[in-house]
Amino acid sequence: MTNPSGVQSPPPAEPFQRQSVATGISITAAVMLLVLAAVSVLEGVSAIAKDEIYVAGVDYVYRFDSTTWGWVHLILGIVGVICALGLLFGTTWGRYAAVAVAVLVIIANFLSLPYYPLWSLLVIALSVVVIWAVTAWQPQL
Repeated sequence: MTNPSGVQSPPPAEPFQRQSVATGISITAAVMLLVLAAVSVLEGVSAIAKDEIYVAGVDYVYRFDSTTWGWVHLILGIVGVICALGLLFGTTWGRYAAVAVAVLVIIANFLSLPYYPLWSLLVIALSVVVIWAVTAWQPQL
């Protein structure tokens, strides 16, 4: 881009800054996804083992028993660990899979709101950050 005096001006810094922020948040998101997936695996195993981690509350239309929630969280946790590793290595499939898992985690935590509302809202918010970071990150730049 040239200015009126004919001198080449540098490109705007905003896209580079946006990519730097998205890259940093994507790496952080991959680590968060890895930690949350590991906790989800442990939470799932605990619920399957009939532990008292889940509190029975108000009856809802989409109520499941703790064993069902255990399997849901266990499977999402295992898939989340795989996606987090793919995202850490910057693979394309890891990026797409991380978005898909984040969406599934949002749905699962929305459905488990009656059991742990604050934890579910926190995980939903973190999943939204993961989705933004992964979709805004363009590693080829």
